[in-house]
Amino acid sequence: MIRALVVAAAAVVLSGEALAASFTLGEADKQAAIRVGERSTTLESFDREWRVGAGGESATVFTPFHRPVVAARHAAFKNETLKPSEVERVLKQDTGRLVVWVQLRGKREDFARHYVPRLMAGTREIKPAFVQNERTALPQDDGVYLARCVYGFPVRDLNGRERVELMVADADGRAVSRFAIDLAGMR
Repeated sequence: MIRALVVAAAAVVLSGEALAASFTLGEADKQAAIRVGERSTTLESFDREWRVGAGGESATVFTPFHRPVVAARHAAFKNETLKPSEVERVLKQDTGRLVVWVQLRGKREDFARHYVPRLMAGTREIKPAFVQNERTALPQDDGVYLARCVYGFPVRDLNGRERVELMVADADGRAVSRFAIDLAGMR
């Protein structure tokens, strides 16, 4: 049994799969991210490990690994190669922050304007370093509105192996949406 676990763990490490989100990337991680991004052009669900949600609402977690994946994917669609300087630029944009893009549904055009996000890590509440709520949500065919919001949280208060919960509350502090985020399942 122990031997099987050791073999499985070695297979995960050798395959490049992460056991936790890393908030800083070494050169090997950067190259792995570029390879994942370049290969992802034929996969519709390439970002499944970074996306959570249900009921028409979703959150996409942008770890430092995910950022160059997306940049390499975009470059591959243009039949270009991502340059090392572009990787550094992409990584520098949100140094020290875990960025979460959230799509929320509501009944009015301005429903998300005053939303307040919080990241709960156990009993710790992590306040955002950056909040961009959509002021004018997009009308959908089903009569609701879709707001795209961006939240950035300082990584100094996180480790890459924990499960956290993104809670989005209204101006009165009532939770309107929750997203369970397992950082250990993301690169």
